[in-house]
Amino acid sequence: MVEPSEIRDLAFSLVRVLDDKHEAVGPWDPKLDASVLKEGLRHMCLLRIFDDRMLTMQRQGKLSFYMKSLGEEAVAIAQGMALRPDDILFPSYRQPGLQFVRGRDIVDMICHCITNVKDNVKGRQMPVHYSWKEGNFVSISSPVGTQFPQAVGCAMASAYKGEDNVSISWVGDGTAAEGDFHYALNFASVYKAPVLLNVVNNQWAISTHKNISSGGATFAARGIAYDVPSIRVDGNDFLALYSVTSWAAERARKGGGPTFIEVFTYRGEAHSTSDDPTRYRPKDEWKSWPLGDPIERLKAHLIGLGAWSEKEQNKLEKELDALVIKSYKEAEKHGTLSEGPWAPEDTLFEDVYKKPPRHLRKQRQEFGF
Repeated sequence: MVEPSEIRDLAFSLVRVLDDKHEAVGPWDPKLDASVLKEGLRHMCLLRIFDDRMLTMQRQGKLSFYMKSLGEEAVAIAQGMALRPDDILFPSYRQPGLQFVRGRDIVDMICHCITNVKDNVKGRQMPVHYSWKEGNFVSISSPVGTQFPQAVGCAMASAYKGEDNVSISWVGDGTAAEGDFHYALNFASVYKAPVLLNVVNNQWAISTHKNISSGGATFAARGIAYDVPSIRVDGNDFLALYSVTSWAAERARKGGGPTFIEVFTYRGEAHSTSDDPTRYRPKDEWKSWPLGDPIERLKAHLIGLGAWSEKEQNKLEKELDALVIKSYKEAEKHGTLSEGPWAPEDTLFEDVYKKPPRHLRKQRQEFGF
């Protein structure tokens, strides 16, 4: 098994596969078939188009809140595709694309964002804070960082039961200042949990730049202190993300323990629809990001292979946009934000206790249910 000291340099460098000419080079090239690359491109384009449409709906008052993943599409898609369906996902609000990889119905996702009667969490979560048990997609948490130790605990349970699935979690660079971040790394190291812990360094914790909030050279270097193999990877390089995630997952399945990954990327849009990024950074700053656009890079790579074209790209984007519009109209048949129907009020008391305790039964009576 690989020891942390053997790959120490990877915590201070940057794993890349796609070079500036969009060609796959180096030892981390996963040598994926063009069909896999096209699937990844489709998922990333769907996520971007979905985000754009949902933002428009929010601005029109049809959603109460939204958070986009612009510039970070490769994170959820490449890493999600590198995993098995039985691997357990503990995402943050910036990895909704994992659901596309695992085949979730888009209508269901939109119903959650609208918070109508078909919202599978019955209005108990903010929009974009998805939960999907069938896809092993654990509920996204508003308090940041809670998912990190949860992923470690889940991985420890899988190992205890003799299973070979892994757990994986993502947090942002700002969350690296939370206690949960450090608790998770410590437990993962001590118990050699089969878990992949990712800090997505998108440069901004809402309006705080990572240079202000971090004292070290890289976030990946923090894993070394816990004796956890740590890697820093280009988060806008689909192939590099896929390769590093595959390597770490296979290592965990064989009993090698955790891997800590810094995903180096850039948040292209506002933190959320409640944020105005023009107050703290230039309007189009993300377009100058040296590592480029993840979708454009993968598209250019496929075109270079002779497996794709601009004509096919335009056709794909039109098809996906039509799919999202159709799905939104279908979702509205189950209720709108302003007019409902919404989940019945008595569901407030459901889905926590198998047998409601006395105080909860009393509260139900007081509400008239």
